[in-house]
Amino acid sequence: MSTHNDKKLEDYYSKNRDKLLKTQERQRITQYMKYLNNYDPQGKNWRKWGCYLSERQWGTIRENYSTIDKSWGDSSDPATFGRDQALHRAYRWGEDGIAGISDDQQYLCFSLAMWNGADPCIKERLYGLTGNEGNHGEDVKEYYFYLDNTPTHSYMKYLYKYPYIYPYNYLFDENENHKKNNNPFEFELVDTKVFSDNQYFDVQIEYAKNDVEDICIRITATNCGPEQKTLHLLPTVLFRNIKFFKNNNFEKTLNYVDKNGGAIEIIQRNTVQNTVASQMWLYTQGDMNNILFTENETDNEAAFKSSNNGRSYFKNGINNYILGKYKNNSTDAELAKFINPQKHGTKASVHYELSLNPGQSKTVNLRLCNEDTNQPFKGFDSIFDKRIKEANDFYDAISPFNRNGNDAEKELYNIQRQAFAGMLWNKQFYNFVVNEWLDGDPKQPPPSDAHKKEYQMSNWKHLYCSDILLMPDKWEYPWFAAWDLAFHTVTVGIIDPEFAKHQLLLMVMEWYMHPNGQLPAYEWNFNNINPPVHAWAALNVYRQEKMIYGNEDKEFLQRIFDKLNMNFTWWVNQVDSEGNNIFAGGFLGLDNIRIFDLSKSKEQGFSLEQADGTAWMAMFCLNMMKIANELQKYDLQRKYLQHFIFISSAMNNKLGLWDDEKGFFFDWVKSGTLHERLDVYSLVGLVPLFAIEEVHDNMNEEYESESFFSLNGTLKWFANNRNDLIKGNPLINLDDVLDKEGTGSSSLEGYISLVDKNKLGRILEKVLDSTKFLSEFGVRSLSKDSNFNFYFNQNTYNISYEPAESNKVKIMGGNSNWRGPVWVCINYLLIEALRKFHAYLGDDYKVTYPNTGEQKTLNEVSDDLSNRLINIFRKNTNGQRPVYGGQELFTRPGWDNLILFYEYFHGDIGAGLGASHQTGWTGLVANLLQDKGITQK
Repeated sequence: MSTHNDKKLEDYYSKNRDKLLKTQERQRITQYMKYLNNYDPQGKNWRKWGCYLSERQWGTIRENYSTIDKSWGDSSDPATFGRDQALHRAYRWGEDGIAGISDDQQYLCFSLAMWNGADPCIKERLYGLTGNEGNHGEDVKEYYFYLDNTPTHSYMKYLYKYPYIYPYNYLFDENENHKKNNNPFEFELVDTKVFSDNQYFDVQIEYAKNDVEDICIRITATNCGPEQKTLHLLPTVLFRNIKFFKNNNFEKTLNYVDKNGGAIEIIQRNTVQNTVASQMWLYTQGDMNNILFTENETDNEAAFKSSNNGRSYFKNGINNYILGKYKNNSTDAELAKFINPQKHGTKASVHYELSLNPGQSKTVNLRLCNEDTNQPFKGFDSIFDKRIKEANDFYDAISPFNRNGNDAEKELYNIQRQAFAGMLWNKQFYNFVVNEWLDGDPKQPPPSDAHKKEYQMSNWKHLYCSDILLMPDKWEYPWFAAWDLAFHTVTVGIIDPEFAKHQLLLMVMEWYMHPNGQLPAYEWNFNNINPPVHAWAALNVYRQEKMIYGNEDKEFLQRIFDKLNMNFTWWVNQVDSEGNNIFAGGFLGLDNIRIFDLSKSKEQGFSLEQADGTAWMAMFCLNMMKIANELQKYDLQRKYLQHFIFISSAMNNKLGLWDDEKGFFFDWVKSGTLHERLDVYSLVGLVPLFAIEEVHDNMNEEYESESFFSLNGTLKWFANNRNDLIKGNPLINLDDVLDKEGTGSSSLEGYISLVDKNKLGRILEKVLDSTKFLSEFGVRSLSKDSNFNFYFNQNTYNISYEPAESNKVKIMGGNSNWRGPVWVCINYLLIEALRKFHAYLGDDYKVTYPNTGEQKTLNEVSDDLSNRLINIFRKNTNGQRPVYGGQELFTRPGWDNLILFYEYFHGDIGAGLGASHQTGWTGLVANLLQDKGITQK
């Protein structure tokens, strides 16, 4: 939450709170919370159904029962699960699909498949390259957009752009060529020119809930091209395959029923009790060709070239039927092998064959509900109208921008609303029980000994995930990452603080957090070490809810604080291995920002004393100190103050991480007798700025100010008794505190930080210099003039500026780059820190923009940095959004108001790079817009 003009923010939210709380969407959230707490019969589980279907289940660690290095698939190893098997083979841990929804345990799934009449397969899932195929790691090669979503998923909208002919082979071959020739650029779908003459379909899918298990579905297909074309739509419902892998007492079937022209009855039956556990129907409307039934089972013959042992009907049956009938001229006898003529199974698609003239649109309506009715489409359109209005009312009450205002207002409103939509669409049912995964399933062949002993997993046998989690990106990163998740909650907290708190608490529960206190990092290696930002996120979500919704949830703060005490102890015991308050080890989330690959530090015989690792811990201390103060846990408040003083002293006084001549923080490398500084100007040297927090000593009635038990007294005690720690230690208000001695004042209000105003100014000289860190679209991750060599063990290591994807050092598959591009998450922390510095230093403290000579306050600097980030997504004077790197396609009608929130951005031109739907931490632009809109009103 911004500290910028807090009074303005408080006044705005106070004025608008009643309007927000009275919206129907907030009423649904209230009903959901009552359902969770079981104290009100009016409670309703409005979150039971949502956009919880992954966009890629294949190629994940979860589906791979070989060694982790084969997770993208290996055709010679049937224990792996690659892209080509997804058509034929049942998943173990989840499902995937396009624009899909499921219940919150993913027993039943609905998604959209389609076929353009030309491709070698129907489009059931988004296509992309694996981490081994792409020239910068895995990459989805599609254009799809998250247009709208509400916290309870009462209304959702998604748009997919489907070419007349999808260029599968062309994309694969060209990316292979780029990889072989070390071409620095990725070859994307737009580069194939398939959209040049508008030869594609727009396929829009909307969902509107009438009730908890009553969902209206509207699919609108538009022929955007110049020719008459036929589009096959295949709305699909299926049961996740559980019984094939493990024993259970439920039999699940989909059956045809002759209602309203044809419907699918969905039954889950308890075979032990011989009772119906649940029953739903998928009702259809319009001129459908047929309802096609098969089984969500593995076709061994197609997947493994082995026998199906007399079994019939498989996961690929609908694909094979459509291709056989409309492309391959299969006989009726051949088609009968694919689709069950008895019209029952565990996977079914409603087949619509739509003939579309140029520019023509046609709509298909369906309804998934738990009511047996003969009039399923009564009031259908009015339900959509109502939910769309309620979604508008909710976001109009949240956003400071006017949806119906001038062009500038509508533009910013649109960016913010799509950012929120992207955050919510990235929810996913994440199912992974590590102990079961290591041991294998009772009905499957046992995994290899190598699999059972996987280092990355064997230490996490307690991990039991079966939850709805916010993913960084449901195709490129369809697994949770703990430090990404922390940033996600700070954006989601604006629109759904209850869900944001739930996400933060999950990570510290006993079935996630390690018994030793470590948080799981991410699926590829839960042991890895990421920046400790969980306390920062919890504090922000708590403050947001208090300011926006008027709810001061100290119970949440207490619960997470207790758990984070354990996590802090783990950090101190494990990561500060030499006990000198300098933290090292792990890659700390910033992939290739360093000259070395930290994941290989031990085998290469060196260790690093990390300026950023140590600064992250200083920030952790101050966040915990602030939470302790909020909870009136004064002993723990002093504990974290003490830790902070030790870390600050080590960073600033003892180990030389700060270089006074160069005015920057640097890492040091150690190996035997070697101890050398690495003079690299990167985000590593900016992280110390993040360690700043407001302090307030509210214990004066209970303790004398001179008492060690007060914060004021503790600081004075250190000044008087541990001058070795305090001398030169830039606690920026310590002098102010000491100056109050003898005045009778016993209060302490101000800010404590890791750097003083002198060091702040020295660092900002580089940050605000466009020849170094400052780009037109935010602060770069590496200074533009960087080119540093280091010689070690007869090898030369180099780090230099790369504004786009990395081609020199491809750590983690080369899928991200911290050697130049702009990252919104780090920029957000920098903006927040500068606002806190301004709150203490005031308008008299100004810094100079080196290229212009302009003098600005730190608030003005923060506003400027915020605008630069927002401008990545905002149309410029040429009608282009910099995020699209000048691509003409995105200036056309039908494209010009669609926004993708990429993982990171080109350090010079602002073009989006990496994962294309990582609304995750890039969604923080919604927070920047929120502050901007309110403070400018």
